[in-house]
Amino acid sequence: MPALVLLGAQWGDEGKGKATDLLGGSVDYVVRYQGGNNAGHTVVVDGEKYALHLLPSGILSPGCTPVIGNGVVIDPKVLLEELSVLAERGVDTSRLLISGNAHLITGYHQTLDKVSERFLGKRKIGTTGRGIGPAYVDKINRQGIRVQDLFDESILRQKIEAALDQKNQVLAKLYNRRAIDPGQVVEELLGYAERIRDYVCDTTLVLNRAVDEGKVVVLEGGQGTLLDVDHGTYPFVTSSNPTAGGACTGSGIGPTKISRVIGILKAYTTRVGAGPFPTELFDEDGEALRRIGGEFGVTTGRNRRCGWFDAVIARYATRINGLTDFFLTKLDVLTGWERVPVCVAYEIDGRRVEELPYSQSDFHHAKPIYEYLPGWSEDITKARAFEELPQNAQAYVRALEELSGAPVSAIGVGPGREETIQINSFL
Repeated sequence: MPALVLLGAQWGDEGKGKATDLLGGSVDYVVRYQGGNNAGHTVVVDGEKYALHLLPSGILSPGCTPVIGNGVVIDPKVLLEELSVLAERGVDTSRLLISGNAHLITGYHQTLDKVSERFLGKRKIGTTGRGIGPAYVDKINRQGIRVQDLFDESILRQKIEAALDQKNQVLAKLYNRRAIDPGQVVEELLGYAERIRDYVCDTTLVLNRAVDEGKVVVLEGGQGTLLDVDHGTYPFVTSSNPTAGGACTGSGIGPTKISRVIGILKAYTTRVGAGPFPTELFDEDGEALRRIGGEFGVTTGRNRRCGWFDAVIARYATRINGLTDFFLTKLDVLTGWERVPVCVAYEIDGRRVEELPYSQSDFHHAKPIYEYLPGWSEDITKARAFEELPQNAQAYVRALEELSGAPVSAIGVGPGREETIQINSFL
């Protein structure tokens, strides 16, 4: 069985963790291929809620090997804390594998993230302040610190000193901040080395052998398509590639070994942080979606901005990722509305536009054009087959399917692992 990709088809927070967890015992490896601890998954298992930030959701499935791929940036302190919390709750974390080529987030990355965001003022991006962007900057600038560097003190020290030569100048002269002592950074990082050594390996070799042996490998993205640094709503994006192409570079698995690309879609739309959001609601409906859907960031705790379903960005996600299927989540949240608006196109300067505009200026001025679908009032959380949904709920799903350009193969009707309707198998 070749590999398959699970990724967000909106601005993140679509419920990717539940989608991965749904595959459960059928999956041999779950790989996180990009992002850092700025992205979180919430997974509910037997009524227990687990908030995951760096770890792939496969860590909750017995027999599944979770992998942090080379495309991820890792805060070692956060990683070890997350492992400790899961272990205390009885979760076996011993199977975790970490790429030696993954880059590390250091304290100076976090400092730069926070001071630069404050410096931007009204122009701020809305980052989480966790150092993810600066870590990726160093990676591309070839000043990054990799996991494997923890095991060679001489190399680690040389790299830290070289990185801070320039950064301390910026901190002192631009931001009026105290210079950072390279020795303290080295000492802190070396303190993590032995605690993670046993997890580290050549994950690209492990994963390619697994695929060749017929194992099931799921590549799990953080954030979502519209936050991709190349294909998202730039500059209000993350610093990596959550799209399907990023799954290859962030894991070391070639594109010919990927058989399906599954997009996770929320039945409405949310966004965290700054940036354009055509269907955003500022009224009672927006508050209701936030309250009923529990729309608060897993990692940040920030309120998510809420709006109606946007078929324009769903079509864009289908095109950019080559999506083969959708997993539609949180359909239950829409129960109770007499009619449900769906954005089918935008109005930009008096023109009807049905595809995502390439111009940032146009997207900022886009106004949603809605079609209104009849709602439903019946409780759908007990439905386990598509035919058990109310007729209007079925019609809503079929309309989203047609508007988005790919079939819906699963539907989330509640937060629990079992509260899912599977129409077509993902495997």
